[in-house]
Amino acid sequence: MARTRKSTRRAVGVAADLMLAPAVIGMRMPLLAAEAQSGNGTLGVETMRAVTEKAAAMADGVFAAQVSMVSAAMMFWPELLSGRTPSLLSGAAVEKAMHEALRPARRTVKANYRRLRAK
Repeated sequence: MARTRKSTRRAVGVAADLMLAPAVIGMRMPLLAAEAQSGNGTLGVETMRAVTEKAAAMADGVFAAQVSMVSAAMMFWPELLSGRTPSLLSGAAVEKAMHEALRPARRTVKANYRRLRAK
């Protein structure tokens, strides 16, 4: 029961942070439009930031998920020999990997919201 509550709180936290994404898009669109209308032929600062931070967050998330799964794989035999259900078989490892994969996106969305709110 305690694991379910913790899992539910974690899922609610992920959802709450990612719900800021539409607000970030809405705050970013006028900046992107102004950069597009400048007509200098180069990508603006906000445009480059929008593209690069998404790629960086995705790469960080993939790496974090892989590290989490490798860690769970390394703990398979110790968990099994201690009488516990291995997290790879119970699904806990996949759930943890999913949360680890979303952590960089959550951080990026929150940081963008704070930064764009100040403008």
